[in-house]
Amino acid sequence: MWRGPGLALALVIPSATLAAPLALNLPGPATETARITEPGASYRMPVGPWREGEMETRLAEGTVEQVAWRIAEAMTTLDLLGPLRAQLQAAGWQVLYECETEACGGFDFRYDLLLMTEPDMHVDLGDFRYLAAVQGDEVLSLMVSRSQASGFVQMTRVQPGEAPEETGGQAVLLPDAETPPSVVSGAAASIGATLEAQGHAVLEGLDFASGAARLEAGDNPALMALADWLATNPARRIALVGHTDASGSLAANLALSKQRAAAVRQALIAAGADGKRIEAQGVGYLSPRASNLTEAGRMANRRVEVILTSTE
Repeated sequence: MWRGPGLALALVIPSATLAAPLALNLPGPATETARITEPGASYRMPVGPWREGEMETRLAEGTVEQVAWRIAEAMTTLDLLGPLRAQLQAAGWQVLYECETEACGGFDFRYDLLLMTEPDMHVDLGDFRYLAAVQGDEVLSLMVSRSQASGFVQMTRVQPGEAPEETGGQAVLLPDAETPPSVVSGAAASIGATLEAQGHAVLEGLDFASGAARLEAGDNPALMALADWLATNPARRIALVGHTDASGSLAANLALSKQRAAAVRQALIAAGADGKRIEAQGVGYLSPRASNLTEAGRMANRRVEVILTSTE
């Protein structure tokens, strides 16, 4: 929903500890770009910087909700986060941790976060801010960044108990209107047969740019086929394993590869898959399928594989 100049988008956060919902005003004309709600899930919220391959986190369980917005004004990340922090504190939230870019841990911190992918959520690796807060059993984190023309905000919160009734705006992955259902079903049968026979399969066509975890724009037949297969095989469980090329450090690539797997997991959940049956892991550049000496090889190594984890 877009609001004109001088108005702000109210972010309503139901809270079991408050008599009325908490409404936060986003600092400028805002459009909600994506929303994913996952009941019965867990979230390890960062409450410290990324240092020497480690980061302090706080585990929360319940309904995990991710919402992203684009702010239709150019402003600093402090201008984005400052008003939201003040509103949270005024409503009784306790800020556990707050950081800015390099103090957070830079590249490694950003790629260990649970974030929406481009274009729904944009993060400038040289200019972002993060905040983690708690109120009772509920936790909430905010990530803000910007492009030259827009600001970006993502909220990730965990609310104990049942899923909220309001789930409008959730991202949904649909087959292309021109793709016959029989084609999708046939692809699902094919990937299912591969998983049953070999135990793993590469999700071809999920292109990643070097150093990026976002899925490139365009149809993803392999991903749609996997979602279809999961829907018709409710007893099966899978693991998504992200891979990178050999550019950069192992620690950074381990974080990036896990973020790639998480991006695919989010897309499957948005398509209706049960997130409790899907785990996301990453192995960095430790399992190449081509030489890293060529661009073609590096591109082939930037991938996500699906592994069948059911044992019967």
